[in-house]
Amino acid sequence: MTTSETRMDMQWLDSGTGRGGGKPPGRRRGRPGYDLDGVLSAAVRLFNERGYEATSMGDLAERLGITKSSIYHHVSSKEQLLRMAVGYALDGLFEVADEVRDLDASATTRLELLIRRSVLVLADRLEFVTLLLRVRGNTAVEIEALLRRKVFDARVTELVTLAKAEGTIRADVDSAIAARLLFGMVNSLTEWYRPDRGGAEALADMVTAIAFEGLRTRDGDEPGAAGIRAASRAAPDESHAGV
Repeated sequence: MTTSETRMDMQWLDSGTGRGGGKPPGRRRGRPGYDLDGVLSAAVRLFNERGYEATSMGDLAERLGITKSSIYHHVSSKEQLLRMAVGYALDGLFEVADEVRDLDASATTRLELLIRRSVLVLADRLEFVTLLLRVRGNTAVEIEALLRRKVFDARVTELVTLAKAEGTIRADVDSAIAARLLFGMVNSLTEWYRPDRGGAEALADMVTAIAFEGLRTRDGDEPGAAGIRAASRAAPDESHAGV
């Protein structure tokens, strides 16, 4: 490739407007412009489609319709793209956790807000959170991401423990298990939620309501597994009921 071709590819890359919106990038000779955000978004989409290990920089260049050297104008490696992508997902979650931590409110209220706002982060950064949930620690970047997830999980667990101490969360619920179940529900949205369906706010309200319906204490409740077994015995056998 000639120097002039490389320069033109750089111009195409720099003409993009980024993930934040704005006017669509202009076109030159029928090829779309991509800035760093555009390259990153395309990389995340490919990583989710094919898997990180199976995706090469050549695949990304082909998807974008540019040369590999144009991509290297913005990033040094595929690993850097992965670090930026999972970092963007994690940063959103930690921003929410920091905001909730600083609120002058009960632990239960803060926990509910954390769940609700985490759903909104997932809806806003869906492809990035999806990629984050698929990392398995096969590279140094993935190990870093998993360590940050553990820190986040610990903060959720701590909030659950504080809410139990307030008496608003059932005492028979293990804090760490509850934290995993709460975010298991939130994270499951990556399997079916699509932004074009809209309704992220309503979805966040629904997830929060359903999650805390089972965690809150109630007068007259029979706590723990004994209460669940008693309810199961009292319920009619619906194993042959129609769907």
